[in-house]
Amino acid sequence: MSKIKGIYAASMSILDNNLTLNIDKTIKHSEKIIDQGCHGVAIFGSTGQAQLISVSEKISLLNHLSESRYKDKYLIGTGSNSLSETINLMKISSSLNFNNFLIMPPAYYKYGDKEVLEFYSRIIDSIPESKIILYNFEKLCGYKFSISCVEELVKKFPDQIVGVKDSSYNLYENLKIENFSVLPGSELKLLKGLELGCEGIITATCNVTAAISRKVYDDFINKKSQTVNELLCNVRGVFDQFDLISGLHAFMSDEDSAYKNILPPLSLLNTKDKKKLLEELNKLNFTLNSLKAA
Repeated sequence: MSKIKGIYAASMSILDNNLTLNIDKTIKHSEKIIDQGCHGVAIFGSTGQAQLISVSEKISLLNHLSESRYKDKYLIGTGSNSLSETINLMKISSSLNFNNFLIMPPAYYKYGDKEVLEFYSRIIDSIPESKIILYNFEKLCGYKFSISCVEELVKKFPDQIVGVKDSSYNLYENLKIENFSVLPGSELKLLKGLELGCEGIITATCNVTAAISRKVYDDFINKKSQTVNELLCNVRGVFDQFDLISGLHAFMSDEDSAYKNILPPLSLLNTKDKKKLLEELNKLNFTLNSLKAA
């Protein structure tokens, strides 16, 4: 397969007022940000509240997603600590011709590299056709991939372990594996990562920065001068002052009230914080209207 590269959003999940997954709006949202510039999106990543959404809703969305005009542009997350649920959801995805996955090790429990190797080995033994982007985010799962662990996984499964999303930022500067995609988890690392040989990014805020992230990427690839990287980094810096999921849903809720729906224990920004978020973004001339213009 070709390397996974470019601008990827960890796509948001849109909920109805009763907090069930709105499949149609969730898919339309993901298609919209691809139209705005993303090379693809990750469905059911942490930004998509994956750990909080039921398996049955995930399966239903996958069935409808298989009819999307962009079905070849999706990375599928599982958002489950359960090995069996992870494997079962991946098998269903594969049956629908989704074979590219973004998989984080289980949260909550303490373990090391040996156990991580066992976790991914069992997945791949069950679904050898899968192509897996490792998800390195110690803040969420309590485990941080080492360079040696990633190298061992790639050595053992060169056809299945094809990349890493690095949100702990201990890999992207030093991990060098041939035909392997390294994608930092923040726009702040996009340009530096590209200069170091990374393949792009997978980030939460690409739900709203798709157009300018894509321009930074394209200008680098085409060896053009950078004109919007400062804006991109400043926008990400504003969102980084808040919980990203809360901030994104608060920002987008002025476009569609469905974005106000969020699964507990997550919550929207309070009135004061939303006001600060919008004020800081307005100073950068970054608004919902500017997204539509892009």
